[in-house]
Amino acid sequence: DPDAGENGRLLYSLVNHQSNEFDIDENTGQVFTVSVAGKTGTFYLEVQATDQGTSRLTARTTVNVTVDPSSSNNIVVVVLNEMINTVERNIVEVKRVLEDKLAWNVYIVDVYSNEFERKARSSTDVTCVKIITFDEANQEVPAEDVKRKLREQKSNIEIELEKIFSRPVTTSIEAAPADSASPELIATIVLSVLLACSLIGFLVYVAFTIERKRKREQQYLIKQRAEIAEGIDNLWASDKNGSVKSLEKLEHINN
Repeated sequence: DPDAGENGRLLYSLVNHQSNEFDIDENTGQVFTVSVAGKTGTFYLEVQATDQGTSRLTARTTVNVTVDPSSSNNIVVVVLNEMINTVERNIVEVKRVLEDKLAWNVYIVDVYSNEFERKARSSTDVTCVKIITFDEANQEVPAEDVKRKLREQKSNIEIELEKIFSRPVTTSIEAAPADSASPELIATIVLSVLLACSLIGFLVYVAFTIERKRKREQQYLIKQRAEIAEGIDNLWASDKNGSVKSLEKLEHINN
């Protein structure tokens, strides 16, 4: 925006509020990932810029973000003693430093924390940056060569990162984690287990109900037989008036 003052100051936002996967720096317009774990393909983000004048004007554009997971054996993990949110916001600068000191093109595969809980994204002080490096011929650089260069340039890289994060930053190299099951696969497994447990529970309930009904029927028959036997045993007993019961009572019982 060529205007001066507040009329020229722009604030950026994501129109579709896709904050579960991406976020945007409202002052610079830089888009960065929050979490795209287990997802692939192209995401279409609608970004809006708004000036801060009295009559605020806006403009929108679509930003296409392609998530391309790699199964390369040449993945290297660089560990920084910084909070993941801070690293994600400055990932472009981190990439620039790595490319400058390694003298290769660096592709950021993923930025993640070792913490399992999502809330740890803002509390952990250890962040892993998974990278693949390409040479001038656009060929993957072997992981061992990347690790060797990272060790050689460790102090220089940390000096440049300190300028970005305004505090001392230490780096280390970690083994690339094995690919884990996608959230979709995990959800399918969990749902299958829950369904199986529900089915087993239902079958147990049905069996228990049938067994209880059978026992009640048996008890009822036993009770009826006991009452008939008692009636026969007391057939010739006196009634309330002291008279002897007749054979008509026996016929009634037999019927």
